Amino acid sequence: MMNKTILRTSRITIATIALLVFFNTFVPAQRKMDRIERQQMQTMLSTLKGAIEDKYYDPGYHGIKLDARFEAARQRIDEVDTSAQAWLVIGQVFLDFNDSHLFYRSPLTNIDVEYGYRAKMMGDKCIVTTVMPKSDAAKQGLKEGDQLLSIHGFRPNRRDHWKINYVFGGLNKQGILNLIVLRPGEEKPKTLAIKAKVKKRSVVITEDNFHMLFDSSGEVGLDFILSTRFGSIAYLKLPSFGISPSDISSLKGKFDDADSLVLDLRGNGGGRVDSLERLSGHMFDEDFVIATPKGREEFDPMKSESRGGDVFKGKLVVLIDHDSASASEIFARTVQLKKRGFVIGDVSAGAVMMSRNYQYTLGNDSIFYGASITVADVIMPDGKSIEHIGVIPDQSVIPSPSDVAKNLDPALSAAVRYLGGDLSANAAGAMFDYEWDRYDRVHLKTAKKKK
Repeated sequence: MMNKTILRTSRITIATIALLVFFNTFVPAQRKMDRIERQQMQTMLSTLKGAIEDKYYDPGYHGIKLDARFEAARQRIDEVDTSAQAWLVIGQVFLDFNDSHLFYRSPLTNIDVEYGYRAKMMGDKCIVTTVMPKSDAAKQGLKEGDQLLSIHGFRPNRRDHWKINYVFGGLNKQGILNLIVLRPGEEKPKTLAIKAKVKKRSVVITEDNFHMLFDSSGEVGLDFILSTRFGSIAYLKLPSFGISPSDISSLKGKFDDADSLVLDLRGNGGGRVDSLERLSGHMFDEDFVIATPKGREEFDPMKSESRGGDVFKGKLVVLIDHDSASASEIFARTVQLKKRGFVIGDVSAGAVMMSRNYQYTLGNDSIFYGASITVADVIMPDGKSIEHIGVIPDQSVIPSPSDVAKNLDPALSAAVRYLGGDLSANAAGAMFDYEWDRYDRVHLKTAKKKK
């Protein structure tokens, strides 16, 4: 994650996720593997084993006996019926490491599914944040603020929610996703069987675009970076560090004349290291080491180089939540360690490692697969890693299911109030809307004011 290297999580217990190999995979429709296909799956497994042996940052593999674990997977691949089930076996090997940045990228198909909602962990609850209009989820009454007690048989928690999304979003796509839902103010849960929207990819999958199709969610355009003012207090919503350092510098014009800044990193899964370094250079008037990667190979430290006269001098509040990961966590923790500002929100993801993408081919170079492999842990200046720990906010403000259902934003309200402004949770929540675009991607946008 040096410059173009990425600090981003892509993101059920480990014991129970193995049961998913017995579920029927909906997309694509699978026939039984023939001898050649089964051998391809074994070749894939062997290649990925070699990649972990050569590249993984911990030569002890967290105590995992690599030969035994991959041999068990090899035997399991000989037992399953379809290639999709084999993908689950391979994915399980990676998940057993319990490493936020180590995961298998199975071959992409030309068919995808959309379940019609998004949810995130807020405290210890998994809460629906938005529902796609006209989706089957909406038709069945799924609403913002509903708590998901179970997703297709698995109870989401802070450690494993991303794994559920990873499995059902890619390795084991479902035509029907079963949810157990608890509505705010109600005592009896409801069971919903959500019919997925089946989508055909409009692009041909090639070696050049394989990883791009996986990683595009981390890139953002400047149009999706939101800003506003509350008097002398500036607000900047940065959904990703997947923009260039020059773009980071251009954003400073949105707040450089303000007395205070609320930097909203909620939902920011990370991105480019050089952009993290650039933002830090605009916030601190001294040069220092942000963090030091520790792996098998030697890496340059991440450095903050002050922008001199172009440094923001005002007060700073950083907003984080459980979906704040990697680069956004490092920035928030840096603000705390340097006593530069105040952090408000929920404990962050604890997904702070350095990884690289590796890509391989099968079948006359027509089948593309790969892996994200962790190449370093990231050590903060206090000598600690925040992997699996996260950044603990200076002030904990976690929306309740009722808050989400009523479109309240108590965290943004608390940030503005901390800086001396006046913004109610109701007014804060009314500022932005979720927007589903024609590709079924979700963005925050400035809400239209009612006339």
